[in-house]
Amino acid sequence: MAHDQTAGRSRMRSILAASAGNMVETFDWFVYAAFALYFAPIFFPKGDQTAQLLGSAAVYAVGFLARPFGAWIMGLYGDRSGRRAAMIASVALMCLGSLIIGLCPGHDQIGLAAPAILVFARILQGVSMGGEYGASATYLSEMAARDRRGFWSGIFYSTLMTGQLLALLLLLVLTAVLTPDQMSAWGWRVAFIIGALIAATVLLMRSGMEETPSFKARDASPTATLRLVREYPRETLIVMGLTAGGTLAYYTFGTYMQKFLVNTSGFSKDQSNLITTAALAVFVLLQPLSGALSDRFGRRALLLAFGIGGTLMTWPALSALAETRDPWAAFLIVVGCLAVVSGYTSVSAIVKAEMFPTEIRALGVALPYAIANALFGGTAELVALSFKSAGREPGFYIYVTAVILLSLVTYVLMPDTRRNSRIRED
Repeated sequence: MAHDQTAGRSRMRSILAASAGNMVETFDWFVYAAFALYFAPIFFPKGDQTAQLLGSAAVYAVGFLARPFGAWIMGLYGDRSGRRAAMIASVALMCLGSLIIGLCPGHDQIGLAAPAILVFARILQGVSMGGEYGASATYLSEMAARDRRGFWSGIFYSTLMTGQLLALLLLLVLTAVLTPDQMSAWGWRVAFIIGALIAATVLLMRSGMEETPSFKARDASPTATLRLVREYPRETLIVMGLTAGGTLAYYTFGTYMQKFLVNTSGFSKDQSNLITTAALAVFVLLQPLSGALSDRFGRRALLLAFGIGGTLMTWPALSALAETRDPWAAFLIVVGCLAVVSGYTSVSAIVKAEMFPTEIRALGVALPYAIANALFGGTAELVALSFKSAGREPGFYIYVTAVILLSLVTYVLMPDTRRNSRIRED
């Protein structure tokens, strides 16, 4: 009995350590999006606000394009050397990328070298995030008890969103204590330096984590990439299909919304920051609840709720947000949209993990997800701003609706992974 309690506490500590590290990684990743309104003129000084944001969004997309490479390399590493080793390597890369951005001189000082260095740093962070998602999602799924995996999947995504929320809270704090000129000149750099420092502390935290029982009992698979393609093509395509609409919806309502409220709705930067931060705080709280519902009713039921709701809500919600000038109305609309998106986000990690056997699970979770995330999530702002720049913004509403509908077809055709899980250990 005492041994079971000790093992349980050790498992819980490892899960919490993985979740805390995941939160710090996403904090570093989302600092870029949160502070883009301030540093875009530093790296891309010419043009109007939309043109400057297009430049920063293009670099943002480049970071996402690096994520499949990171998912492949770190997925292989995680399946061969352990989930813990992959998570340590990924946070080291994130720390380095944040430090480079925080210290990089602007376009006025070093010319075109400034955006080039920014691209390099985001590639490092993209490789990090590509590996982090697969390793940490796999780790948590393997460490959690069978009847609570949906709940812990929700906790996993809560830590993702908490990282983004903390980035926005830091933005609110800095804008409250610094003048607009100070924020634009150097205040944004503080966020990246803070991100690098706290990422360094995670290296120490993760060094004390246990490896998962599933990995310890695995059979090595030296040809994991070929095996993934040859033996699990259906599962690979399902992960890409279920991710496409979910990641695009999240990055539309959870990330791009900060800029949409300024650039389209006409809110001030401070109003947009406050609306987005408050909405994400509610979103974070919804994740464990939605995940727990999947433990009772199945993963597929939650995904179907998102697919149907997202297809029906996107056009009217974005149209209403474009017209409203009431901060409370904007907040309620964004919260409602994110509540629907919770049907995807809360179960996405566990659904992917339950599809693959242990020896290729980290790669199976990470690689197809990263590809779909790069194609649809990472380009969300770029596509939205391109429609905006062309004077055809409603085209973006149609685009988001169509991709969510594509994912809905996947949800209809896929099995419920809770009942067909390949995670054998409890």
